[in-house]
Amino acid sequence: MYFEEARRFLYRNARPLDLARWRFHFENGSREEVLALLAAYQNPDGGFAHALEPDCWNPNSSPVQTWCATEILRELGPTDKAHPIVQGILHYLSLGTDFDGHVWANCVPTNNDFPHAPWWTFAPGAPVSYNPTASLAGFILHFAESDTPLYAWACAIAGEAYTWFEANAPLESFHTAACFVELYEYVKDTPAAALFDMAAFRALLTRQLAASVTADEAAWKTEYVCKPSLFIHDKSSDFYPSLAAVCETECRFLRAAQAPDGTWPLTWAWGAYPAQWAVSENWWKADLILKNTRFLEAMRG
Repeated sequence: MYFEEARRFLYRNARPLDLARWRFHFENGSREEVLALLAAYQNPDGGFAHALEPDCWNPNSSPVQTWCATEILRELGPTDKAHPIVQGILHYLSLGTDFDGHVWANCVPTNNDFPHAPWWTFAPGAPVSYNPTASLAGFILHFAESDTPLYAWACAIAGEAYTWFEANAPLESFHTAACFVELYEYVKDTPAAALFDMAAFRALLTRQLAASVTADEAAWKTEYVCKPSLFIHDKSSDFYPSLAAVCETECRFLRAAQAPDGTWPLTWAWGAYPAQWAVSENWWKADLILKNTRFLEAMRG
């Protein structure tokens, strides 16, 4: 049941971008269509905005919205380093906008001027977070030319991030943990892997993921907690073996939890901006359908 009903919901409710993503993954759709629609969210400075992350309607470029674009590039598979979207992101990151010398800001002041979820409200003096910095540094190391100042800068950022991770693991924030998984995956099998003891990095992440994933299935139904699919997208992941059993549990859970309209219940809401949340809620349902269906299909392989 899960596939056909999910497909119907997407065709009725999804943004053009998310429908193109569905077609790419499941209907032999074009990656060029996805990239063209993704580019609509990119600003002239190369950063992303315009509610690409549906919980924040800020039209100004921000690190988190730009990270969201990199996530879509990751799901599409290998992308040409020369692609305008990639080059635009590298340009935006090279500007150092919202970078404090150590991390890119998780929240930016202009968020407060537009409809947004409460967790995207900017407040001065927020604690240092490597979400999304660890992942963005990995993106640079993967796509930038190694003889550029930007690459050298990313080496320094990634090294500092890893040192912080070692000192603070296990992290309470599973979203930050996911950014370190992405840093690991960006640099694995590239020259940038020489920056790290990759065996130690992998072992540290394995322990982190075990601490992050919530095993209580009852909590999965109603609480915003971490499931293995946040980290595991297919069985080729270095971290799949240690989470294989709970991945299978999540598959059973997802099949049982799907609603008759093909969606999965959201475990969060804004509590403000009700008109905009009603729109974003449908966008999130479509995004969750994409993620859950991709996970279920990957786990069948």
